[in-house]
Amino acid sequence: MIKLIASDIDGTLVPDGAGEINPEIYREILRLRGKGIQFAAASGRQWVSIERLFEPIKEKIFYISDNGAYIGCHPRNLFLTAIDRDIVMEMVDDVRKRPDLDIMISGPNVVYLETDNEEFCRWLTDSYRFQVKQVKDLKQVEDRFIKVSVYKAENVEEAARDIREKYQDRLKITIAGDMWMDCMAVSVNKGQAIQTLQECLEILPEETMAFGDQLNDIEMLNRAYYSFAIGNARPEVKEAARFQADTNVNDGVLKILRLL
Repeated sequence: MIKLIASDIDGTLVPDGAGEINPEIYREILRLRGKGIQFAAASGRQWVSIERLFEPIKEKIFYISDNGAYIGCHPRNLFLTAIDRDIVMEMVDDVRKRPDLDIMISGPNVVYLETDNEEFCRWLTDSYRFQVKQVKDLKQVEDRFIKVSVYKAENVEEAARDIREKYQDRLKITIAGDMWMDCMAVSVNKGQAIQTLQECLEILPEETMAFGDQLNDIEMLNRAYYSFAIGNARPEVKEAARFQADTNVNDGVLKILRLL
């Protein structure tokens, strides 16, 4: 019997970086919850963004945000994994030298930017629904940091390759779509977060279903026997998953949930 379902958001439930969830998803999650099946939204987004996206059922799901650095449920966090501040500040210095890249650092509740690109900030607040704070100097921010994100409008994987190589032994670095390179503490990934939930709820991988489309979803898929790559997933994700669903724009996740 399936007892836990976890799904990525951007590129899986909605088009990457924009869009609203099909309201039928809410109804299906509530129906499944009535059968004793828990649902976790697992994303690189911050928890505030996840909660706003799932507003009608926000009290009925788990949040796995910042690629697993934050695990919580409305209205509190349950587990939080921070990054060493010195590493964050070093990366800020490195990205500042690159005019083609932007950097965003995430606290538990707020993301911080020192960019003066108002259009970029509006996109984060309007499309991702992030809680954003613009600051003059990221190095003056006093907060715990749980994620550092390097942004480029396209092909960030290639553009930030040198930064990835420099920090890959000190941070967990993953590519989330074509625009984001996310960096967390070494122990952090969506799969580890799912394992934490499984252990707390006494749920086995054989009782778990997961959906994803990007490289940062692979560890999560590995924690679920019923692992689904959606139709628009990267080839590496399709190879890692046992099953395949329809594309995000064709409501691939929703179709599988209806079968349950």
